Amino acid sequence: MASKRENFHLSGPLHLTAVNWKNDHDRRSVAASLVQGVYILERDRQEKRQGPQALARPWWEFFQFEMVRQLVDDVDSSIFGAIYEFKPPASPSSLSTCESPHYVIAFRGTIRKPHSVSQDLKLDLHLLQNGLHRTSRFEIAMQAVRNMVAANQDKNIWLSGHSLGSAMAMLAGKNMAKTGIFLEAFLFNPPFFSAPIERIKDKKVKQGIRIASSLITAGLAVAVKGTHQRNKFEDPFVYLSTWVPSLFVNPEDHICSEYIGYFEHREKMKDIGAGGIERLATQNSIHGLFMTAMGKESEPPLHLIPSAALTINSNRSPDFIGAHGIHQWWGPDSHFKFKLYRYN
Repeated sequence: MASKRENFHLSGPLHLTAVNWKNDHDRRSVAASLVQGVYILERDRQEKRQGPQALARPWWEFFQFEMVRQLVDDVDSSIFGAIYEFKPPASPSSLSTCESPHYVIAFRGTIRKPHSVSQDLKLDLHLLQNGLHRTSRFEIAMQAVRNMVAANQDKNIWLSGHSLGSAMAMLAGKNMAKTGIFLEAFLFNPPFFSAPIERIKDKKVKQGIRIASSLITAGLAVAVKGTHQRNKFEDPFVYLSTWVPSLFVNPEDHICSEYIGYFEHREKMKDIGAGGIERLATQNSIHGLFMTAMGKESEPPLHLIPSAALTINSNRSPDFIGAHGIHQWWGPDSHFKFKLYRYN
């Protein structure tokens, strides 16, 4: 039997009868709903729900989108993503759609059901080991993004994802940004794998640990890479700073909450005159530096990003499932804190 949260008419943002594409809440709600549509597509497949029993379609049709293509994993045949096209009816009375996307490429996260959990957890493990870029699922996703951009260069394309799916969207967005193409990205509960410093209640202890970590990381970076500073045209981290993805995190979700401290600490280091140290620390990881010192190539950790539009859900969550769930991002009564962080 389908859960209430799978049914759009019971749990979806029914209040969005007319989307204002200039409104941050509306844009966030639509992007999250399209990701939910991917989750329900896969659940429909698993439960063999077809025709009137299928529940996925309202999650995009309510906002006047059509599904162009499903993205299917080549290992377990699960649906992990979808490409949507925005097709509003021609109407002089409709709200301006100049800010709307033409296409949205959305990716779901892990589904803990027998039909997909094995492959999803393998992807989670690859992500934890900083090897998501080497998986066939990501290769399928990346090729889909490249093809859509190549075929629609003059059109607005969004990336959207939740949890594991947000990691895929982030990596795809990073890759495109390195080529000078900056796609708008909505990343819900994006994984940040590190020591859970943000969960420490004592602010002085928390700050002391972060400062010590920055000093160690920056020192190792100088020792391993030398003191030579590349100019901004050679430094990929500086070049990547032009891309500003939208991150949506919950402080009670240990999977993504470290983004809060990651960006806040950067500003605090700058305020105390240690901005140069933090610029070195923020784009390196201790593991990556050790790999470099051993002469091994290592991809920069996915979570290290220079700029972001960070939204924090300040509502209390009843449990981890609530703090990590996609459904929290379209509620009309939610309280959010927003801050823009730009790397310089």
